[in-house]
Amino acid sequence: MKPKAEILVVDDDAGLRAALSDYLSEAGYAVRAADGGRAMDAALSARAADLVILDVMMPGEDGLAICRRLEGRAPVLMLSAMGETTDRIVGLEVGAADYLPKPFEPRELLARVRAVLRRPEPTREAGGRPMRFDGWILEVEARRLTDPDGRAVELSFGEFALLATLAQAGGRILNRDQILEGVHGPLTENYDRAVDLGVSRLRRKLARQGQAPLIETVRGVGYRFRPAARS
Repeated sequence: MKPKAEILVVDDDAGLRAALSDYLSEAGYAVRAADGGRAMDAALSARAADLVILDVMMPGEDGLAICRRLEGRAPVLMLSAMGETTDRIVGLEVGAADYLPKPFEPRELLARVRAVLRRPEPTREAGGRPMRFDGWILEVEARRLTDPDGRAVELSFGEFALLATLAQAGGRILNRDQILEGVHGPLTENYDRAVDLGVSRLRRKLARQGQAPLIETVRGVGYRFRPAARS
């Protein structure tokens, strides 16, 4: 039997924590809950999670700060009553896998949870073999990037998903809609600025003296990964 995915709900609202826990448990997930960053740390130390559902507005350490330090430990689905586009971009920029404004329909939350948890599947279909380009090594299944000098490069979940989406496109030009779908799933609303900011940040981490940028801007269309990545 396939093990249940582990979800950790982090919210200071006890009523919402209980409601989300009950709803996701009924959907077949193993759910734990925490009322803030400290309780979340204790829960993750005891057992890893496949997904953290994290509220932004909490007393003390807020969700954005928690999301930044969760980088690499678990994908994060952020929940927030702040529905402005800029707020959502910030959520994605700090490394969240997806962002859902409150109030939301429980069915939409469930759809986004399923979408985030499904994302690793294509890498297993590809056999998990490393991709190599211009001396770089990208291990998609292991979520690891190594530079030509053999040093590991730290990337957020969003940055890693963006790099993998571009590298796996096989040199094809991807428009912003295609990139957003690859990075955040088909339910993501179209935030062109989030894509542009993500590409800019990723370029800085991939920049090497004397080497042309690995991500090429195709004006009026989108972006293309310049080198031919090979397995």
